[in-house]
Amino acid sequence: MDCLHLGGLRCYGYTGALPEEQVLGQWFEVDLKLWLDLALAGASDSLADTLDYREVINEVQILIQTEKFNLIERLADAIATQTLTHKKIQQVQVRLTKVTPPIPNYTGNITVELMRSQPDAL
Repeated sequence: MDCLHLGGLRCYGYTGALPEEQVLGQWFEVDLKLWLDLALAGASDSLADTLDYREVINEVQILIQTEKFNLIERLADAIATQTLTHKKIQQVQVRLTKVTPPIPNYTGNITVELMRSQPDAL
């Protein structure tokens, strides 16, 4: 199976367990790996034969900007679920990073990574 990587997608969103995170918001970064068959597109050089990844990027941006969840695990799962609505995608890996979590004396980031597949791909 072929793989398409979409990396470094940054969006401002309102997911977090603390009330202020859902009001003030914060930056998130998403990396996606999309498994799909790219053979036809490789031969035809036609956008119609592949996934228009601009649609996936737009959907992820809207989801992060408009939805509010307590946990980044839930947001990552929502991104995976939305991405798998594209039937050409057989499997997705979502790597979601909370860029600057509101944790005192902590300057790192927090990342959750998960994989999901089409039900018939199992």
